[in-house]
Amino acid sequence: MGDACLHEDIGSQPKKEEFTILVTGYAPFRANYPVNPSWEIARGMPNYLPPLSGKDSKDGSVDEAIADMPRVRILVHPEAIHVTYKHVRALVPTFWDGEYQGQKIDACIHIGMAGAYSPYLLERLAHRTGYLKADVSGEFLEDEKQGGHGEDWIWHGLPDELESAYDIPNVYLRWKELSSPDVNVRISEDPGRYLCDFIYYSSLAHLYKQQRPGKACFFHVPAIASDAAIIRGREICVNLIRSIAESEIAERRRAAK
Repeated sequence: MGDACLHEDIGSQPKKEEFTILVTGYAPFRANYPVNPSWEIARGMPNYLPPLSGKDSKDGSVDEAIADMPRVRILVHPEAIHVTYKHVRALVPTFWDGEYQGQKIDACIHIGMAGAYSPYLLERLAHRTGYLKADVSGEFLEDEKQGGHGEDWIWHGLPDELESAYDIPNVYLRWKELSSPDVNVRISEDPGRYLCDFIYYSSLAHLYKQQRPGKACFFHVPAIASDAAIIRGREICVNLIRSIAESEIAERRRAAK
């Protein structure tokens, strides 16, 4: 009888609050880069954001967002995303409509590969048009063909640029503070008008059309796939996830006051 009561009490306890961030990475798309570091970084993410002990602000006070912060679940899309327009366009709505893998997505980071000597870039915005390069299947985006921007266009009437709804300056300051001095992290406004830009705009546009905040961003990493570079990239990505979670949770708490 005592055991039955105990089980009932445990079962009736409220579910612990969680903040869930979806992470995606791309498959290879260039012959001279047979491994895409974006996917190698993404697939090695921990299931939950690890605790960061003793992170105080510079004046010695504990950051309000960190105090009693909910667990941050890191949910990685289970496959490297195929670098084609059709695949991305079909896939993105599954991230945002209802639950994804049984979880409500609070935020998303799409990861992609930049040049070999690129800094680590947090992209602030994405573009609706200008996708003139063929994808890995040799196909061009149907939208860019003559007559593709008519009233039945999926992005008809949307802004030419959509910005992330994250407080990007705040996220960046947190990210930079967490990063080693030798790590070059920057804000960018040019995701490149290829599949990186395309998936970013696709997420933001899907949310925009549903009148939901665009809680997504794009993270460009250097095109280096050595073991050391991947380990470093994962650390920098974890710091970015932490920065987004802290910024978003702090904003929620301010709004709730």
